[in-house]
Amino acid sequence: MPALTITSSDDPRIADYRALTDVELRTKWEPPNGLFIAEGELVIQRALKAGYRMRSALVDERRADQLTGLPSDAPLYAATPPVLESITGFHVHRGILASFHRRDLMPLDELLSNARSIAVLEGLNTHTNLGALFRSAAALGIDAVVLSPNCADPLYRRAVRVSMGEVFAIPYAKPDDGWRHTLAAIREAGFTLLAMTPADDAVPLQSLTPAQRHRPALLLGAEGPGLTRQALQASDVRVSIPMHNGVDSLNVATAAAIAFWELSLQMYGIDGRPQ
Repeated sequence: MPALTITSSDDPRIADYRALTDVELRTKWEPPNGLFIAEGELVIQRALKAGYRMRSALVDERRADQLTGLPSDAPLYAATPPVLESITGFHVHRGILASFHRRDLMPLDELLSNARSIAVLEGLNTHTNLGALFRSAAALGIDAVVLSPNCADPLYRRAVRVSMGEVFAIPYAKPDDGWRHTLAAIREAGFTLLAMTPADDAVPLQSLTPAQRHRPALLLGAEGPGLTRQALQASDVRVSIPMHNGVDSLNVATAAAIAFWELSLQMYGIDGRPQ
């Protein structure tokens, strides 16, 4: 399909792409309208491979003839770099953006029945941390993610970009029927709730017994405040990563990656093969 030229940021055909750097505006626009934005060819191809349906694409006009593998039923719009910047609010240095239809989230009970290890995220509201955490989860064998209602959107453009599209590879649920109920449902499904905390009574992660590692649900809180009292009380075991040199904690995405790797040892072994 030939590209359709866009010459103005006011063109109604590219409404999906306006003001992409305005987090508050995009948060109010994207989920209610059932869309998300993917940036860069790699991320777009991963979204397509995961089965997301493309609404449209917006590309630097210099690259319009170089693109392959895009759906023929989604319009391709092309603009000069200055027009792209006036539309989006930033220099589109990856050369292409695409708008996709969202899909309904998996029900919590279905997600839990198909997983043997999960990450449970409470109040994570930084998109870069969320994207990095999803990438680590995909790489290190975590089967699914459960998000509290006040977590950031995993399909926000920055989270998708930082994850390198791995948000599409990990099923996730975001139940809205009460966080206490959600945590209880996870335990009732046979998971061991492991609360990550620097508290003095926390058990070093590497000291967990095989029984405590069985079907792990790793609870992670927001950068700074950490887990709420409610989440800590709901957990089965409080766990920590031993620190040195007076450092009390790690960035949540970094801590998650270390914990995912440690927990993967029982599930996959040293050589990475399923046990």
